[in-house]
Amino acid sequence: MKFFCSYFMLLCMISNVSCMTTKYITYEEDAPGTEIGNLSQDLKIDPAEDPETSFKFIQKTNAMIGMRQIDGLLTVGEVIDREQLCQRSPQCLITFDVVAFSKEKFQLIHVEVEVKDINDHSPRFTRNETHLDISEDALLNSRFPLDVAVDRDVGDNYVQSYRVSHTNHFAVEVSTHEDGETSAELVLIKTLDRETEEFYTIEVTATDGGTPAKSGSMTVYIRVLDFNDNSPTFEHNSLKVELSEDSPIGSRVLKVHAFDPDAGVNGEVVYGFVEGSVSEVTRVFQIDHITGEVTLKDSVDYETKKSYELHIQASNLGDNSVSSNCRAIVDIVDVNDNAPEITIKPMTSTSDGVAFITESAAKESFVALISTSDADSGPNGQVQTKLEGHTHFKLQQAYSDTFMIVTTTTLDREAIPEYNLTVISEDLGSPPFKTVKHYTIRITDENDNAPMFSKAVYDVSVIENNIPGSYMTTVVARDLDVGKNGKVSYSLIDSELPDGSPISTFVSIDPQSGSLYTLQSFDFETLKEVEFAVEASDKGFPPSSSTTLIQIHVADENDNFPYFTYPVLRNNSADVPIPFNARSGYLALRLTANDEDSDVNGELSFHILEDDGKLFSIDKDSGEIVLKRKLDASYGDILQIKVSVVDSGRKPLSSTASVRFVVTDTGAQEDQVVILLRSQNEETLAFDVWTAVIIGFAGCCVLLLTAIIILTVTCTFKRRRRHFGRNGLYGSTPISKNSSSGSNIFSGPNALLRNEGDSMQPLYEDKSLDFEEKLFLPCKPFEQTLLWQDEKYCMQKSVTSDTDQLSVKDSGEGDALKPGLMTFQPLARGAFKSAGDWKSNAQVIQSPNMHVPPISFTPVHNTTLISASSWRESRGKSNMLNTQRRTGTHQTRVEEQAETVNNAFLLSASSELATTF
Repeated sequence: MKFFCSYFMLLCMISNVSCMTTKYITYEEDAPGTEIGNLSQDLKIDPAEDPETSFKFIQKTNAMIGMRQIDGLLTVGEVIDREQLCQRSPQCLITFDVVAFSKEKFQLIHVEVEVKDINDHSPRFTRNETHLDISEDALLNSRFPLDVAVDRDVGDNYVQSYRVSHTNHFAVEVSTHEDGETSAELVLIKTLDRETEEFYTIEVTATDGGTPAKSGSMTVYIRVLDFNDNSPTFEHNSLKVELSEDSPIGSRVLKVHAFDPDAGVNGEVVYGFVEGSVSEVTRVFQIDHITGEVTLKDSVDYETKKSYELHIQASNLGDNSVSSNCRAIVDIVDVNDNAPEITIKPMTSTSDGVAFITESAAKESFVALISTSDADSGPNGQVQTKLEGHTHFKLQQAYSDTFMIVTTTTLDREAIPEYNLTVISEDLGSPPFKTVKHYTIRITDENDNAPMFSKAVYDVSVIENNIPGSYMTTVVARDLDVGKNGKVSYSLIDSELPDGSPISTFVSIDPQSGSLYTLQSFDFETLKEVEFAVEASDKGFPPSSSTTLIQIHVADENDNFPYFTYPVLRNNSADVPIPFNARSGYLALRLTANDEDSDVNGELSFHILEDDGKLFSIDKDSGEIVLKRKLDASYGDILQIKVSVVDSGRKPLSSTASVRFVVTDTGAQEDQVVILLRSQNEETLAFDVWTAVIIGFAGCCVLLLTAIIILTVTCTFKRRRRHFGRNGLYGSTPISKNSSSGSNIFSGPNALLRNEGDSMQPLYEDKSLDFEEKLFLPCKPFEQTLLWQDEKYCMQKSVTSDTDQLSVKDSGEGDALKPGLMTFQPLARGAFKSAGDWKSNAQVIQSPNMHVPPISFTPVHNTTLISASSWRESRGKSNMLNTQRRTGTHQTRVEEQAETVNNAFLLSASSELATTF
């Protein structure tokens, strides 16, 4: 194994997350497996103290370096070629980051492995031979550029010296440029004489500084030319200019000028790059052969090459022209043309742009590594980095321009499962460049939540005699975790019933859905309540669980027949003695019975089914059987009845028994006699709650129907009344009027109305007449006149007869219309409101001595015969109208047709009222 050395330096140690930089050295071409260093030894980590100690690459980019996971031993993974890896860089580094886990702590280690160069390459010239033409009159110390030897090695292994084969005329001089490059020039140290020697052959050898040293050579063929009197001379043999890297193609870089004092073509100067110039120069720059102006041929980049060396020669067009050389250095000036670059290396990741961290990570745990870089130089390459998105994460500097994303607090996936962070890097150029990179951190789940039931206690009711396997209820538990940590399964917690049976023999649970099922048929009389616990557990490691209490209440069903407990039955019958002299009301037997059911299903009542002699009655609640009549010899010695006991279930169950009362010679005792308060011979009819509800509902229906009928009749009546008010009781047939000059037909000793000069007074009622003999009189003479009275009107007509009078006494045979005198006041709209106002509003007067002269009449249309009842209703309505009318101011002579028209009017009104009702 080749020599290697290692050393490490502690750069930072911050809180729980520490960052260390460890540097190692190895040599190129070392064999695979060569040890470079041991991280566990250098970091004082003993893997034996913690078996879970491990070392892992954050992001392995190549296979040149290998690492043993258990102790961090670094070895050469494959042969390293430094020239291929770092080319001409003075320092060649392989850098990577390692996360060391030991004693529940993550530690970030930045590893730098410097690859040292070995002298494995020889110097080489670009050409194996070259040709030079030198005038014989060339001055001493004249310099002629030679091709530069190139060595892929660096440092001391690079080209260190040049030498020429033995010659007295030439020597080689080496110069080092600012960029570290070297160049060789052939120097004339002795004057030439073409006539003495026209050609020279020189071998130039370049040697590096390796051990052992390696070399390369080139042959130079020199031809001595006849001299030219003058050669072009540059104003400046050396120039240095600056060129901005953002200069466009075609920009002027510099201009050289050479002077040749010869005339003609010997004085015409042309310019060009020295033959054999570096190809990079001829690719980037071009020179005008006439003017000597150098322009930009291709774009330049400061980050690629910082300076160029141009060798320009000037020659005239004469024969045997001798050229002059000028060296120009072009320095590239940096501008801020590169934006910062951001590289994020997560500790654990399965996709680009996403990092994962467990929610159980401690505060200030390492999440990802952020590296920033800017190809510019100076302030243009100085980068400031910040992190935005959430306060649960922050940036912490690891080394140089590398930062760590660390947590600022403990994390909870159930609260925030994912964080979207933004990394912003900005350089200090003017104007500055900014780079924004979005990054996602996802929180991996830990089993830190137990399943939670929706209820602490589940109350379930199950009717007894259920079918085994029937569904009862479903318990539900939720787990906030995901994946296996959130997958819940259910199980019964072992317990025993009061009879010692395990709970698993009575109920079962679906482990996936939490549905509970019965395994047996429950019996309320045996087991009234079952209580057990159900556990919900997840699939995490270790699993979490919680429990809930299930209380099953067995509901009673009427499944037990009542049975008699007294008297004791044999073959479903019992003999009971009864005294021969037992009197009515004697307590013959008190039945008792039992029912295993409860509540309503266990409420019992007693009944007598058969009693041929009808001697006994029973109290259905107490079961007391008593005599209804006194015993005598006619009933015989044995009195047999059949009794039953019935429960009060929805489907009642009953039992029957035969009771034989045996008449004995023993007399009855006084204290055995009871008095029955009930008057019925049999037990009274008991109305239970349902019967009362049904009766009440039926009563409400009857009341509702009655109200509908009354409302319908009232509305019809009002509609008819409005119809009468509009058209008048006499219809639309015109009636002739008599002159008002005649005498008042109501004059006489018993006149009912005053003269015209007096104000008309309301009618009064003659109290001496009974109801059926009352007559109606108008408030003013009948006259066909429409009077508006507070938006009400009535048509007034008067009719009299000298011979006939109408009697309204009804014999029940339809003879309501009889001879007699009657005057009627027609109906006014709104005159009454209800049928109850008929009597209170009616005022009737009869005059037995009233004389009615003969009158002529006009036929009245629409006359109809009416019944007695309709007549009474019509008469009552007319009485009420009499009380509503205003007192008239004029009286006219009674028309001759008064009685006939009045009769016709009454018939029509009665017909209308009969139709209404």
